[in-house]
Amino acid sequence: MLRAAALVTLASLALSGCSDDGGRRDSATAAIISGVGSLPATTDEATSTTAPTTGEATGTTALTTGDDGSSAPDPSGAGPKFDIGKTPDAGPPPEPKACLKVDLLFVVDNSSSMKDEQDNLVASFPGFVQEIQQQLVDAESLHIGVVSTDKYEGNENPCDGVLGGLITQTDGSNSSNAYCGPYVSGKRYMTEQDDLGTRFSCAAQVGTSGDSNEKPLQAALRALGSELGQPGACNEGFVRQDALLVLVVITDEEEDGSSGDPPDWFNELVALKGGIETNIVTLALIGPENPECASAAEVAHRIIDFAEMFTYGSIGQICADSFQPFFHDAIAVIDQACENFVPPG
Repeated sequence: MLRAAALVTLASLALSGCSDDGGRRDSATAAIISGVGSLPATTDEATSTTAPTTGEATGTTALTTGDDGSSAPDPSGAGPKFDIGKTPDAGPPPEPKACLKVDLLFVVDNSSSMKDEQDNLVASFPGFVQEIQQQLVDAESLHIGVVSTDKYEGNENPCDGVLGGLITQTDGSNSSNAYCGPYVSGKRYMTEQDDLGTRFSCAAQVGTSGDSNEKPLQAALRALGSELGQPGACNEGFVRQDALLVLVVITDEEEDGSSGDPPDWFNELVALKGGIETNIVTLALIGPENPECASAAEVAHRIIDFAEMFTYGSIGQICADSFQPFFHDAIAVIDQACENFVPPG
């Protein structure tokens, strides 16, 4: 009799969390008997273990618990979702690019044969700078400047007639014949805060009234040198030692005007960047060797030699219908150089 009473008592305790609803009592009992379920949790303070509320056997019907405590088949057929563990780790976020700043200098030939090439440059530039901004999303700022291949007489005072002076005003045949500033920087270079399509279009159309004895490399070295970068000088603030330098040379002539030879230009430019050659990208739109447009451009052997000395150097055809494909391919070169940028010591 005591054993029977004890069994009755245990059965009563096991069902003490249930209401008088016969359907629920039957469901709970059936779950215990079948082994595919367990009792719902109770609020009985004497009970220290919370039992799971669903079955684990394959092919069973999942139950949902209503507000009144009753059980019914889950209409979705899926049952409650289980926390099956932590979502697999996707790995650490990608490392930011090493270069946070980029200085772009465009050296544009302004001799008499360059009208079409200047138009091509202006048309191709917006896509180029947009891709740079999209690819180098970690870059904090861009500096963009334009110089001609001679002592540009159309420039704004006091930088008119200064070889390598950043252009803010144009004059002469086939030029934009306009004042291109003021730039947001308050200096003679553009930044990402400017309306670059409009400002660059103005500055890059330097016209075709320039000296036929082009000096593209000498103009570049002057533009990037310390003399014109002094406070109050034409290019103050343009060059930053902690920025990746992208030099773009655009000419349809051989480089016969600049003093020195390709190794001299290479060494001088690397010295201007603290001796770190890989912090420089050179892009040359020139007459390459065996060009399809041999009648439209001289083969620029000396510029080719110069560009090929750099780890990150690219050469394109000056007579291409569009410069956009060349600039698009150059983005990968710039991106790699930015990843491997070495901050100055």
